[in-house]
Amino acid sequence: MSIATVDIAIIGAGPYGLSLAAHLRRSGRSFRIFGPPMQFWAHHMPRGMCLKSEGFASSLYAPDAQFTLKDYCAENHIPYADIGLPVRLEIFIAYGLEFQRRYVPELENVQVASVAKADGGFELTTVAGEVARVRQVVIAAGIKNFAHLPTQLAGMPADLVSHSSQHGDLSGFKGRKVAVLGAGASAVDLAALLDQTGAKAELIARRGSIDFHNPPKERRPIIERLRAPRSGLGVGWRSRMCTDIPMVFHAMPQSLRLRVVDRHLGPAPCWFVRDSVVGRVPMHLGATLTGAHAEDGRVRLAVKQRTGEDKMIEVDHVIAATGYKVAVSRLGFIDEALRSRIGNVAGTPILSRHFESSVPGLYFMGAAAANSFGPLLRFAYGANFSAKRIARRLGADPIGG
Repeated sequence: MSIATVDIAIIGAGPYGLSLAAHLRRSGRSFRIFGPPMQFWAHHMPRGMCLKSEGFASSLYAPDAQFTLKDYCAENHIPYADIGLPVRLEIFIAYGLEFQRRYVPELENVQVASVAKADGGFELTTVAGEVARVRQVVIAAGIKNFAHLPTQLAGMPADLVSHSSQHGDLSGFKGRKVAVLGAGASAVDLAALLDQTGAKAELIARRGSIDFHNPPKERRPIIERLRAPRSGLGVGWRSRMCTDIPMVFHAMPQSLRLRVVDRHLGPAPCWFVRDSVVGRVPMHLGATLTGAHAEDGRVRLAVKQRTGEDKMIEVDHVIAATGYKVAVSRLGFIDEALRSRIGNVAGTPILSRHFESSVPGLYFMGAAAANSFGPLLRFAYGANFSAKRIARRLGADPIGG
């Protein structure tokens, strides 16, 4: 049986994968893109939430900046503002699906089960059993595989403990007492939405306070704009440099890059959710989780308060909004022999200036590329830079390397 070979395969159809595919259509190279469109946003984020990014920073990217979120909202008579009007999740999903229909109609709505090295490139196998040969592969699989649970919750029953990424619909928690772990946007958004659905939510966080972002100002004095310029990641020179000079970031010493990615833009929920939680949701701040165990269908959480006192909190369910830790080892669809060949630091792939890993022809984009190109790659806003650079590389160099 002969198996046709194509030039490029993109694994993942979120903002990064779709933006890259839209750019590759102009290159003349043959490519295939796999995965349900906007899957993480549609199935792994709670309904009713709003995006953390401003409207101008929440687009997917086609060549020549065609069909932005602003364009979609104008076409469909949906209220929109570049700054100051939160983008509702359902609007962003609908926009992403329409982007896919217009710019990536060849999308194959099927998951890739495995990627392995083969003569002349790679061999992909889908969950449907199809085998495909490709010369180059771009991993744009997003963050779903990297969900992080605290060690204190490891081994707990799945019906009692879950990660925030497992919840698109929170209605099943109505009337139940739910502890949400974390102090970032995901944790606070979840606590607010749980409260709105009739659950009895409580927030537990190591931080001594919740650092809400301030409401953005559409018009700012020039001196304020000079001191703290606006960017797609927020205001401030650090964020502006992250968006404007990712190639300079790539050239920095590895230890500095890792430190910046780890520390810049820490947990901070948005201003518009403050009134939904403050005074409404009980908060245990400055509390460190020290243990957990299941008892009679409930979870008993042991926490140490900032005063040094120990406290026991009993709930029906625990949702860990404890973020994501990128690790190539957790991408189970990559064949073990191939994974072992990918050079990495702190578990993340070491990438060239063109997003290529130590395995020729294998590329990574999105959060997996953040330690190489900066915090920009942890946000949808980074899809523009990534798609242009990778498309330029793949379109100009059929061999890779």
